[in-house]
Amino acid sequence: LHARERRVKGYIMGISRDSLHKRRNTGGKQKPWRKKRKYELGRQPANTKLAASHAKDKKDAEGKLHKVTTGDVRLVRCRGGNMKYRALRLDHGNFSWGSENVTRKTRIMDVTYNASNNELVRTKTLVKSAVVQIDAAPFRAWYQQHYGKKIGIKVKNGEKVESEDIDEKRSNAVAKKLKERNAKHAVAENIDQQFVTGRLYALVTSRPGQCGRCDGYVLEGKELDFYLKKMQKKKSKAAAE
Repeated sequence: LHARERRVKGYIMGISRDSLHKRRNTGGKQKPWRKKRKYELGRQPANTKLAASHAKDKKDAEGKLHKVTTGDVRLVRCRGGNMKYRALRLDHGNFSWGSENVTRKTRIMDVTYNASNNELVRTKTLVKSAVVQIDAAPFRAWYQQHYGKKIGIKVKNGEKVESEDIDEKRSNAVAKKLKERNAKHAVAENIDQQFVTGRLYALVTSRPGQCGRCDGYVLEGKELDFYLKKMQKKKSKAAAE
């Protein structure tokens, strides 16, 4: 049999987003009074995975070549000639630290929680509203430069292992500026503890399967407490089983 005949015989149908096949609110069935339309089509889910696709050479400021990993993003032509960017593999994204009003490109380390499906956590699938762990290094570097002191220092026996201050020569103007910045500034304890581990919890706000990017923001305050409680509950439930 030809491929087309095999498809017809096996009833391999396309994905449709129409509502003609659904029941009415009253529970009655609706008879198909027209055929499917092109604008009602659906496509396979992207299921964007947390992985690096391949490494390419990139020059730094000094002209030296370094291997940089990139994601795998495919172009999909859509209705009206518009394009969608279907990310199949990603390992980087732009994440913002809201309370500090700073955004940095950083590496995504792990997928830790998904409210809709635990299977998406197991398979490390990147979707909107997934809770991920990101590399804290870019934010740590920015913090040290902006406030002139260290963040995420280990605590032993109730005392910090090393001093917060960074020993370097500064002009009087810079010293005054840093003093003003630190006067009424404090980092939340649960954020500071994450800097010790080198990873921050963040929420994905972009749609990797539609725009080809995995961007989001660092979790803070009550929202962070909410997700930490959810993740702890899931861990305790798994341990009991």
